[in-house]
Amino acid sequence: MNSIDPVTIVDHPVVARDLTILRNKNTSHPIFRMALSRIAIILAYHSLKGLPLQKIDVETPIRKTDGFELDTEIVVVSILRAGLGLVDAVTQFIPEAKIGHLGMYRDELTHQPVDYYSKLPRNIENSHVLLVDPMLATGGSASDSVSFLKRKGAKNIRFMCLISAPEGIDRLQNDHPDISIITAAVDECLNEQAFIVPGLGDAGDRIFGTV
Repeated sequence: MNSIDPVTIVDHPVVARDLTILRNKNTSHPIFRMALSRIAIILAYHSLKGLPLQKIDVETPIRKTDGFELDTEIVVVSILRAGLGLVDAVTQFIPEAKIGHLGMYRDELTHQPVDYYSKLPRNIENSHVLLVDPMLATGGSASDSVSFLKRKGAKNIRFMCLISAPEGIDRLQNDHPDISIITAAVDECLNEQAFIVPGLGDAGDRIFGTV
């Protein structure tokens, strides 16, 4: 993908409204999912800027004119399980996007990411990859995921998330300075349990109703 800012914080009235809904501990999981989907669509718009285009001819009802089609394959890679909540928004923009999955969980004692599953489309080395996860907390899972994708040959990677902690941004930028981060909010810090403050709790539990 063409270069964008190292960190893009999406400032939008709908995002501000829906973040409030997501942060509210009394929001039910169906309402949570709907608000997340609306924000994700706006994040996807910003995350997919600068894609290479190829000029084509197109016939309107009036005459021939110039048109464009994407000149690259797009792969959306979800960090399981919470990342699944962001995938549909991206595929609304790019229905032909291929979808990959990386299974990771955070060890509750060490707060370090543990890999348990991966399934990626072919030709990822020639594709533009959008890695998605609602939360960028310690940055461990994101950094580990980027490293995994690079080992598989991916060269063009962006990271899209809902809420970030400064610690997570610093970790990802230090480990992978070539990766752009697109987020809806940068919160204050991490607490002793490595949860984002004020955050919104466990995004996966709230998306899937497993609280």
